[in-house]
Amino acid sequence: MDEEYDVIVLGTGLTECILSGIMSVNGKKVLHMDRNPYYGGESSSITPLEELYKRFQLLEGPPETMGRGRDWNVDLIPKFLMANGQLVKMLLYTEVTRYLDFKVVEGSFVYKGGKIYKVPSTETEALASNLMGMFEKRRFRKFLVFVANFDENDPKTFEGVDPQSTSMRDVYRKFDLGQDVIDFTGHALALYRTDDYLDQPCLETINRIKLYSESLARYGKSPYLYPLYGLGELPQGFARLSAIYGGTYMLNKPVDDIIMENGKVVGVKSEGEVARCKQLICDPSYIPDRVRKAGQVIRIICILSHPIKNTNDANSCQIIIPQNQVNRKSDIYVCMISYAHNVAAQGKYIAIASTTVETAEPEKEVEPALELLEPIDQKFVAISDLYEPIDDGSESQVFCSCSYDATTHFETTCNDIKDIYKRMAGSAFDFENMKRKQNDVFGEADQ
Repeated sequence: MDEEYDVIVLGTGLTECILSGIMSVNGKKVLHMDRNPYYGGESSSITPLEELYKRFQLLEGPPETMGRGRDWNVDLIPKFLMANGQLVKMLLYTEVTRYLDFKVVEGSFVYKGGKIYKVPSTETEALASNLMGMFEKRRFRKFLVFVANFDENDPKTFEGVDPQSTSMRDVYRKFDLGQDVIDFTGHALALYRTDDYLDQPCLETINRIKLYSESLARYGKSPYLYPLYGLGELPQGFARLSAIYGGTYMLNKPVDDIIMENGKVVGVKSEGEVARCKQLICDPSYIPDRVRKAGQVIRIICILSHPIKNTNDANSCQIIIPQNQVNRKSDIYVCMISYAHNVAAQGKYIAIASTTVETAEPEKEVEPALELLEPIDQKFVAISDLYEPIDDGSESQVFCSCSYDATTHFETTCNDIKDIYKRMAGSAFDFENMKRKQNDVFGEADQ
């Protein structure tokens, strides 16, 4: 403890563990502490099942029909990885993939008029989909071809669209796409949570749809991946990476005080000892006075004994309920995984419905999702406050992550990681550079 570190990290949530791994790879001396006896902070996976019941104050514990408690690994904050997305790239570049096994999620669905439909994202699927009528399909196909060919560095592919100034609303107009198609394109392909994007320049949306299609192209069934044994494996993988590069880990370590001098962090006090540092990374729970509440998320974990209806009996899937379909401002998401991912007992499924809270009765807001899941064996309801830092850390050198949002993928978390890295290092996060450094350490470059 009584040493000088470049960076001290508090909390072992995914954001903190990835940053800790990256800093260690970059040659920084890192001390990583967590007041909890387990990895993952807010985003941990709970095992055995008895522990989940305890956590939600269900004192009677799981019935015998739930199988063996230790066959369960239940994510408190479920998210999938986009196959071609930023987190997978971080995993590949840091070689954390060697500690993890992934499975492709079997399907992506969208809700329309009370029913769920497979999300069409290739031309073939678009033409076969019963989400749209005959002429709508042709227009949507044209739109998909336009997006696939679009290259922001080649004006020949723009077809009269200016990526920096044409709004997405105008692009939809250009292809004459109807409201339902706009709904599933914006929310199930581009994965926006609200409709604010419609009046922003279209480049970001086009790139998001490309990410979806490229991720889908990698494995075919859906663009999403999920690790066997649950998301709790991810922070642990990055913790191992950090340890390989000399990082020090301490779990079950109370944090008594963050020590500041002249408005700048100089160390962390724990059990009477002080570890000194130049920079500090932490989650909002460690610095309540430096964060503000930015809303709430409701997540309802549901245990089922059956796959979700109309999903072709998929043993894992995502369902997006676009806000327009249920008169809301933000989408409702369902993530479903099962015994096929070693996170539940044989024949059991875990579905988690989540959304951004908009009213005083959050449970009512998720009802359209819960109706799709009936019958439900057991529900666990969690309403979490979302926090964000009040400053960028440039003066204090205290860099705080944002709480995990309601989305069912990791792109927003990765943006936060890249943003914190940039503020800490003064330069943008560069995958290539990390890879080169790594070759030097492992000595592969000399062979």
